[in-house]
Amino acid sequence: MLFTISQRFFFDAAHTLRREIEAEGSRRIHGHTYHAEVFLSGSRDAATGMVLDLGFLRQALAEVRERLDHHMLDEVPDLGTPTLENLCLFIAHALPEPLREQLTRVRVWREALGDACELDCRSPGART
Repeated sequence: MLFTISQRFFFDAAHTLRREIEAEGSRRIHGHTYHAEVFLSGSRDAATGMVLDLGFLRQALAEVRERLDHHMLDEVPDLGTPTLENLCLFIAHALPEPLREQLTRVRVWREALGDACELDCRSPGART
């Protein structure tokens, strides 16, 4: 059997963004509360009954959150343009290798705006 576990976190951050529509407000420094959720899939370990001890995932995500929370996203190393898509990739790549091997999905959204992006880590090119 294959199980999927997930863990959510949030962060507040500012950024700018060059866009073709809603351009003026996006070019000014502005901020959002972002929510993120990561999904890991695997078999249940017979000894522990768990796919993974969620404490390890929470610990890894706390480190990712520290790199994003209350930061200017334009200045975060290895993020690139601060889009929802790039945030999904950043979070996926920031996880330690043992967790990345089981990573199946990363979702980032802004609840207040209704915007979301989801990265399917099983798709070709998702792990690059």
